[in-house]
Amino acid sequence: MNNKIISNFSKAKILVIGDFILDQFIWGDVSRISPEAPIPVVSVQKKTFMLGGALNVVNNIYSLGAKVYPCGVIGKDSHGQILLKELRKKKIEVGGVVIDKQRPTTLKTRIIARHQQVVRVDEEKTAPLGQNDFCQFLDYIKKKIREVDLVLIEDYGKGVIVPALLEEVIKLTKLDDKMITVDPKEEHFSYYEGVSAITPNYQEALRAVESLCPRGAGKDNLENIGRKILQRLKCKAVLITLGEKGMCLFEKRKVTRIPTVAQDVFDVSGAGDTVIAVFSLALCAGATMQQAAHISNYAAGIVVGKVGISAVTQEELKGRI
Repeated sequence: MNNKIISNFSKAKILVIGDFILDQFIWGDVSRISPEAPIPVVSVQKKTFMLGGALNVVNNIYSLGAKVYPCGVIGKDSHGQILLKELRKKKIEVGGVVIDKQRPTTLKTRIIARHQQVVRVDEEKTAPLGQNDFCQFLDYIKKKIREVDLVLIEDYGKGVIVPALLEEVIKLTKLDDKMITVDPKEEHFSYYEGVSAITPNYQEALRAVESLCPRGAGKDNLENIGRKILQRLKCKAVLITLGEKGMCLFEKRKVTRIPTVAQDVFDVSGAGDTVIAVFSLALCAGATMQQAAHISNYAAGIVVGKVGISAVTQEELKGRI
C-alpha cells in the first residue's frame, strides 16, 4: 500500500507558499586553533549553494516526482539570481517568485569542517511583506489554487507569512475544497486556525500551547499539547515530530505514536521540511493521515543520515520502507 501511495506522488500538484532561503555551505578543514581567540581556524576548500527554507520543501516535492509551484520573495541581488537559476535548471515554474528591491535574499551560511557544522551566519530582513508584494502573491495564488491538490505553508518567520495572507489563503482553499498543511513558526500559531494539518516539532508545540492556552494544565504533557493545538486550531491533524523519539499524530478520535526509523543521524538540517513535503504528498496521493505520517517518518530517517540540506527520491523511500 505504501509503495502505491509513493508511486502516486507523481500525479500530485502542490502550491508552496513561504520564506525562500539560499543555503550556502563553506566546506573546509581544521588543523589549528586561532591565536586570536579559542576558536578553530577553517581552511576553506569549496563553497556550495542549495535551495533552503520553503525552497527545500519545493526541492523535496520536485525530487519525489510531483509538480510544485513555489510562491515567495527574493531580493534583487546575486543570491536571488542563484535561487532563480536553480529553480529554472529543474524546470520549476517561477511565476510565483516575487522580486523585492527593498529587501535582500535571505542567506544562511554554514561553515562545515570534517563533516561537522562549526558555525552558521544569517543575513536577512524579516519585516512583513509590503502591500505591492502582498498583491502580487495573492494574484498568483488565486490563479494557481484551482490547478493544485494542496496548499503547503512553510513559515520560517521571515516576513512572508502574515495574518492577512493566511486569511485569504484559508478562505480560498475552503472555497475550492483544497487541503492546506503548515510547517509552523512558533510565534505564529494563532494564524493557522482552520488549516487541515500542522507539523510542529515538540518545542514549537510546547511553546504554542503556552501562548495559545496560557492557563491550560499539564502543558508539558505530550498528549495534552497535541489535543490542545488540535482543539484550538480546529484542524484535522497535528503531527508533532520528536527527534530521536519519532513522531506523534493527533487526530480527533485517536493518537498514534510512531517510533523513529533513523539508522544514523549526521545532520538534522531540513528534516522538518522533508516531513511536511512527504506528509503533504502522501495526502495528495490518497493516504490517510496515519499512512502519511508513517511515510514521512521514513523520509525523515533518510535525510538525517546525510550531511547538509538534502532531498529524498521515490526509490530511496520505497527502498527504506
